[in-house]
Amino acid sequence: MIGSTRALRVYCYGQACDMRRGFDSLFGLVRSELGRDPLSGDMFVFVSRNRQRAKVLLWDGTGLCLYAKRLESGRFARIWSEPGGEAVELTMSELSLFLEGSEMVGKVRLSPQEFELPDLHSRDSHERIAYGEFGEHQRLRQPEADRCSP
Repeated sequence: MIGSTRALRVYCYGQACDMRRGFDSLFGLVRSELGRDPLSGDMFVFVSRNRQRAKVLLWDGTGLCLYAKRLESGRFARIWSEPGGEAVELTMSELSLFLEGSEMVGKVRLSPQEFELPDLHSRDSHERIAYGEFGEHQRLRQPEADRCSP
């Protein structure tokens, strides 16, 4: 498996790709078709029409890496719904399953939704944090003058 100690985003090209393409051609597809920066450190997955071959393009900080895999039996999951479809985003766990030949990738969500931190700079967030230990019923009973403003 392609390893990394940091969180990576994985984007799958939304249609079949010619596996004769190399670094520069796939770099161009990422820029023009996916609208992404190939030098961002994200991974970009491309699959052949017969779904027996796949390539992953990755910038590792020193140069472009191109990983290729050919399945000896079975096929990679069909990650596009229609010709010319949009890119599909996978998690690292889903990429691992995809490269192992799992048919479930792209059909159902296999990983939980990405966790997002709330905006801690808004006034509403400060109030929720300040009164979070009391619960709603005690917050309503507390006189307005006793409340401290953030």
